[in-house]
Amino acid sequence: MKPIETIKTLKQLDINGLIAKLPIIQGGMGVGVSMSRLAGTVASEGGVGVISAAQPGFNWDGFSSNPLKANLEALAYHILRAKERAKDGLIGVNIMCAINHYAEYVKCAIENKADLIISGAGLPTKLPELVKDSAIKIAPIVSSKKAAAVLLKMWDKKFGKTADMVVIEGPKAGGHLGFSAEDLSKQLDYDNEVLDILQEVSHYSERYNRVIPTVFAGGVSDNADVQHYMGLGCAGVQVATKFVATEECDVADEYKQAYISATDADVTIVKSPVGMPGRAISNEFIKGLLTTNRKITECSNCISTCNPKTIPYCITKALINAAIGKTNEGLIFCGAYVGRIKEISTVKRVIAELLPA
Repeated sequence: MKPIETIKTLKQLDINGLIAKLPIIQGGMGVGVSMSRLAGTVASEGGVGVISAAQPGFNWDGFSSNPLKANLEALAYHILRAKERAKDGLIGVNIMCAINHYAEYVKCAIENKADLIISGAGLPTKLPELVKDSAIKIAPIVSSKKAAAVLLKMWDKKFGKTADMVVIEGPKAGGHLGFSAEDLSKQLDYDNEVLDILQEVSHYSERYNRVIPTVFAGGVSDNADVQHYMGLGCAGVQVATKFVATEECDVADEYKQAYISATDADVTIVKSPVGMPGRAISNEFIKGLLTTNRKITECSNCISTCNPKTIPYCITKALINAAIGKTNEGLIFCGAYVGRIKEISTVKRVIAELLPA
């Protein structure tokens, strides 16, 4: 591998004609973590702010009786509110492939003029068809060359379309991960995988005669990390964990405090009802999973891969508890380097720490 050159200034991020002043995307975090205040502030500072479509209506009137209606109303509200706060900045929506009513969430993002859809937790095989009559940009999340190759080939052959941007999510990311639990227990040489994915994406840049920017996500916490991944050839980075412990983040203060208090030893991998491993902060809730299955008494029908009769806990309930501050009764997703966070910051300061000195 050739030596990585120091990048003295960060170029704008061009997402098929949409321009972000900074090549920094704020990762989408549900439930209730990355909503309009955080996303709008990041966008106003020149990055791309992202709202999570994972249960955005958790605190909306009528959520318990009609969660889909509440979620779509809340998502529309937060997109519009974020766009107002963002001024001329870009607002995206993260929509998990595993979510039920995926098409309705995509339609909501389009109708409320979000700029971008980022989609992972599975491969978004039908996304080009769902956005075909709109101007919204689309960006799949992939974690391997194989996934990138399969998806981009299928999009090209079936829809005559390719990605506007690609997000590479590495093994140090938070939340649901596109790796096996066994792989996550190893020290993966992931830089070579990044290079392989970049090469795969480049084939479609040539085929469609335009640059498809590829951004890296997972464990990015300072300018040294930004330098590393952009030095490999990425056009930008996606950052999530660092934005949680900011004044502008939408989640409860107790959630932010859990980040500040966490050490490296507190970070663990959990099995999610979604069917994927996830990285989270160990707490009383997680420790209790070893001895107790929590009976599911209500179901919001959020995830297509979830069977309420067999899962050890309801992920919606666990994430809502954490979001509203009941942190010992909830699931607190985080990135691998949450232990580096020592204080409440601001979006402006977090972005400054990601930029060259």
